[in-house]
Parts: sequence; structure tokens; C-alpha cells
Amino acid sequence: MTDTPTPAPKPGKVRVPADELRTFAAALLEKGGMSPEHARTTADVFVWAAQRGVESHGVARVPAYLDLLAKGVANAKPELRVESTTPAAAVIDADRAPGPVALSAAADEAVERARTYGIASVGVRRTVHTGAIGYYVSRIAEQGLVGLGFVAGMPNMGYTGVKGAAVATSPLAIAVPAADHAPLLLDMATATIALGKIRQAKANGTPLPENAAATEDGTPTTDPALATMPLPLGGAKGSGMSLAFELLTSVLVGAPIFSAFHSDDPAGRKHRQNALLIAVDPAAFGGSAEDFTGAVDTTLDTLKGLPVAEGASGVYYPGERSAAVAAERGANGVPVAPKVWRDLSQAAEQFGVRRPDAT
Repeated sequence: MTDTPTPAPKPGKVRVPADELRTFAAALLEKGGMSPEHARTTADVFVWAAQRGVESHGVARVPAYLDLLAKGVANAKPELRVESTTPAAAVIDADRAPGPVALSAAADEAVERARTYGIASVGVRRTVHTGAIGYYVSRIAEQGLVGLGFVAGMPNMGYTGVKGAAVATSPLAIAVPAADHAPLLLDMATATIALGKIRQAKANGTPLPENAAATEDGTPTTDPALATMPLPLGGAKGSGMSLAFELLTSVLVGAPIFSAFHSDDPAGRKHRQNALLIAVDPAAFGGSAEDFTGAVDTTLDTLKGLPVAEGASGVYYPGERSAAVAAERGANGVPVAPKVWRDLSQAAEQFGVRRPDAT
């Protein structure tokens, strides 16, 4: 009788310096057909998310984007077009550009117009997967302005009272600059649970939270093997927000997704997303930018000075902990999951791109 060999331990995450990971991701995306500038912009968004611990929107997206580019779902050489009939508003027709390309351009356009007019909104029409929406409002906040963002996508979530998938897990993000604190960053979806979490629970065989996911016909379930879609956050509140975001983005820029998706036209099922970014200059409301950010600091300090509830580890404002994670990972490297590292390594071998050293 022979001893059963002990299985080798599963490899843990590797760590890669953020700058090297950004260069690596950009090189792969450029090999996938993107221009050097657009590849760097997209890699910036991925690494930003990975540094903040949002792995679902981090470098794990590189292989998926390479696939979108190869299949022509995303346009590797888009011609972005800015349309505007009034100084404080514009629409960017993305020409199926990857979301990081289109929304980064929209954020910069909104900042430029808000500098002059106090507030500006820029819609994005016909983009493909927007990525981490928190990045774009943070890009606005880095310029000392308040950033707000909304996204609408393909229906993949339940709607209160509807049988089956009806609306999208459309996100909302708000970034507010501060003087001495990291900016407040609220970045949330309208779903109770992310689709990735459902897939992860299915792989692990762990039950889902109550009223977080549903079967194909919309019946709530905690069984990940039966779950096919998330349920809206807060029931009617989350589904109502998603529908409102469809109106504020898709309908506003003349590219409806919801009505087309639920029509008899097969083209209505073609993947696309729309967005709206708003930049607000605090100085336009009286006082100086310094007065505003100082008052933001006072507000955040007041919050953090409140009594800590029993069992809580502390009092945190939105974006505070993810900013701390970003700082740690900026100093010590960004963790990359084994499967993601394998996928990236395979792409590197395919395209002849040098893979950075990992620890």
C-alpha cells in the first residue's frame, strides 16, 4: 500500500509594482490593437482599481478586453466625436471605444467646461464596458472639483414586480475633494450583490445572502447553483435608481438601451453602455476652493470623532479605506490572483511582451 501524495499547496497571489503592472497591461492592450495613448489610459483605470482592492475591475479585465477587441465588440481605433449645443453640456460619441478611453475623455471635457461655467455635464454614447466608474469622478476631484457619474448598461438584474432580468446593475459614483483627507469617494452599484460574487459563491459552494440573487424567472434564491442574476439594492429603491440612470444617460444622449433590449429588434441585444459625468466647481457657489475643501475636512473629522459603535473597528467615510489600500499597494506592489497572472502570462507569451518580475 502506497501513501497518498500530499497535494501541492495552491499558489498564492503574486505582487507586482504598480508602475510595472501598468506598463505591462498597456503593452498587452497595445498589442491587442489599441493606440499607445489609449492603451495607457485603459491600463491606468485597471491598475487604479486593482490598487484600491477592486479586483473585479482591475487587471483581470485585460484578457477580457483583448477578447472584446479581437471580436470587434470594442473598437480598437475609435474616432471620438464631441457634440455640443451649449457651453456647459456636451456628448461624446465613443464609436464603441473601450469605456476607459471614452469616460476619461469625458471627465477631462467636463473639468475644462466647469472651470469656465461652474458646472458641466458630459454624456457618453456608445461605449463598451465603462470599467471602474469611481476612477473618472476621482479624476475630476483631483482637479479640485466635485465629480458625479452615472452609467447604464445591458439589463442583467431584476426589477421589482417583473419576471426575469429587466434593468442593469447601473452604478453611481461621487467624488468630493478634501484638503488634508483623501477625497470622499462613493462608488456603488444598484444591485445587492455583484455578478462576480454570485459566480464566486457558485465556485465555492457557499450560500448567497437572503434577497441578494434570483433564478432566471426572478425567484429569490440563496443557492448559487440556481442564481442567474442579482436583485436590486433595497428592492424598489435599487431598481428605480437603475431605471432613472437609464433615463439620465442612454435616453438623454439619444441611445436607449432598455427599450431596445426589450424590443423585437435583435440589434437591441448588442452590448453597449452609456454614461453621464458631471463636474461642479465649488468656487462657483461662493467662497474659495480652499474654503470648501477645508469645510469638507471639518465634516469628515466630525464624522470620525463620533463615538464608535460596539463591535465596530472604527468610523470611516466612503473611499477612506480603499485609499489606504491603494497607498499600501503603491508601496508594496499590487496583488494579482494566480489565475489572472496565468492569463496575463499567456497573453504575454502570445504577443511577445515581457512579463514583469513578481514576488
